[in-house]
Amino acid sequence: MARTTTDGAAVPEPRAAGIKDVAAAAGVSLGTVSNVLNRPDRVSPRTRAKVEAAMAELKFVRNETARQLRAGRSRILAYVMLDGSNPFFTDVAEGVEDAADEADLSLFLCNSANRAERERDYLSRLEQQRVQGILITPVDPDAPVLAETAAHGIPLVIVDRTGQSGDHCSVAVDDVLGGRLAVQHLLELGHRRVAFIGGPDALGQVRDRREGALRAMKEAGLGPADLVDLTTSALTVAEGRTAGQRLAGLPSSLRPTAAFCANDLLALGLLQTCVSLRLRVPDDLAIVGYDDIDFAAAAAVPLTSVRQPRRQLGRTAAELLLQETTDPGHEHQQVVFTPELVVRASTRHGA
Repeated sequence: MARTTTDGAAVPEPRAAGIKDVAAAAGVSLGTVSNVLNRPDRVSPRTRAKVEAAMAELKFVRNETARQLRAGRSRILAYVMLDGSNPFFTDVAEGVEDAADEADLSLFLCNSANRAERERDYLSRLEQQRVQGILITPVDPDAPVLAETAAHGIPLVIVDRTGQSGDHCSVAVDDVLGGRLAVQHLLELGHRRVAFIGGPDALGQVRDRREGALRAMKEAGLGPADLVDLTTSALTVAEGRTAGQRLAGLPSSLRPTAAFCANDLLALGLLQTCVSLRLRVPDDLAIVGYDDIDFAAAAAVPLTSVRQPRRQLGRTAAELLLQETTDPGHEHQQVVFTPELVVRASTRHGA
């Protein structure tokens, strides 16, 4: 709203100082001010100090948007995460931010909330903003919209998944191995009937972790029926609590003595249900989670979990993206990290 005087006359808003105002106040050319802003090493310390003093006096704020439009590219990276409520993805984002800071770039965070339509909308907006590159944990790593974005000249790196086409760089963890490690641990403790809690099945991470669990069962001479599927609609604490109620409602002869959850949020929800029903963990039910978020170690019963190098995932993905934006000879890479099982009290006393 415009300001007015006591008699109702409009008072124009003060105009923001521009580069010409700075040059006039400092008594230098426009080119000198431009050099102070973009190439300060080309300006003598004395002249640079005069220009900086004029900027401070005039409260000059650089118009970064205009500069980026002239250059045809912004100094912004974006990370489209799958689920902003999951601490795993915010930890990955911290790794991305570490690399962006070192490259003097800003980072936009977007949350698709596991919705393909919202993901498409974000990719379209980021393209309009001329971001320098996009990192994404996609709903579907082979969705055509990813190839379309890259075809429009915006480098794109897939995080926590691998695409089948090889048209993008990707950074992921071997989730099949992770699932296998989790269930092998439970089998080594003597469990022979294990619940797998996770979903929806459309998520590749869930499918891979379940596949690893099945491989461990097979290697132990057990059949698919010994892995009891309790499918969830989301990877959330609430869904973990609901799965716990379903598990507790099974006949004692069919009830698993251990559970492998597709992520730590589900495992925390399951643990909450066990506490409310006075089921002892790990005596009545051993629990393994996945991701090893900070809350896993701090739970009422510290959770055994499959650890992913979360910040390293983000940093490595960002470094690959920066390579692609600066190196004409860049070749796409698919980096796969090895997961690690961290054993705590939810599976073994004294751990």
